[in-house]
Amino acid sequence: MRRRSMMVGGAGLIGLAALHGRARAAAPPVAAELFTSQGCSSCPPADLLLGQLARQPSVVALAWHVDYWNSLGWADPFSSRLATDRQRAYAARLGEAVYTPALVVGGARMVVGSDGPAIDAALATLPPPPVEVAIALGNDGLTASVAAAGRPVTALAALYDPQRETAVGRGENTGRRLTEYRIVRAAHPLGAWDGGARTLSLPDVPAGQGIAVLVQDDRLRVVGVADLRPPLA
Repeated sequence: MRRRSMMVGGAGLIGLAALHGRARAAAPPVAAELFTSQGCSSCPPADLLLGQLARQPSVVALAWHVDYWNSLGWADPFSSRLATDRQRAYAARLGEAVYTPALVVGGARMVVGSDGPAIDAALATLPPPPVEVAIALGNDGLTASVAAAGRPVTALAALYDPQRETAVGRGENTGRRLTEYRIVRAAHPLGAWDGGARTLSLPDVPAGQGIAVLVQDDRLRVVGVADLRPPLA
């Protein structure tokens, strides 16, 4: 079992967390996808950092709970094979190991999910996504408008819980009550196309959940992302 642990970096993310709110960001938001597990004792600090990232309007944060820790004492109730497969695809594309906690920024860089300075550096150095994505509610329900990408793309809608608490009864986090953020509960492929501008129909969003739309190129880079948070999230 591979893992990487590091103390939470306070200087960068704690300062940036002050930017939370619903103000429009100057640049398109960047996707930050955390691969985590309740069975991993190194993951709670990364979960906390993801909660801080989620407050920034310049970041769309998602937590994918992997299932490869489930046989080691605690079955994460939010885990899925889809999350594991998604991390493996990123790791193969980026030449990285599969470990927790791992944060993938923009589909282009994988860093230790509890390493605040490394996360700050990735967010600061990656160019903003070039494709504008907007989610809107109309007479026909929720839709996502995707601007022209100029290259083949795929799109995915991720439904998430903004925040959950879990009392862990076994495994490395026995006795802890974990608070986790932006937990992906379902993912819906929205299709693949040549990269022309397109409006996509989105699935219904259960009460209390949010939805994020990620548009990716054939290298898995997130070229556009949008987020619709539930009220008071």
